[in-house]
Amino acid sequence: MKAKLTKEEKELLRGFEKGEWVPVADLPKRKKELIEYARNTLRKDKRLNIRISERDLVELQRKAVREGLPYQAYVASIIHKFVNDTLVEKK
Repeated sequence: MKAKLTKEEKELLRGFEKGEWVPVADLPKRKKELIEYARNTLRKDKRLNIRISERDLVELQRKAVREGLPYQAYVASIIHKFVNDTLVEKK
């Protein structure tokens, strides 16, 4: 039985079959580097206290619920996207 692939999986498979993927020279070293990057990115060791309007807070909480996140995690993700220039403005 042949597995059904998603669009993303099909794109990955096509890239692999075309030889677009190259092996990492030193996989254990690279894996260690990426784990350290992830730890540094995900570490939440600083606190930020701000005052915002109740209306804005309620709207943030509503949007967080729609995203399936606690509102503080949602706000942190917005800030992270903003500082990394990946926050997309709605047109």
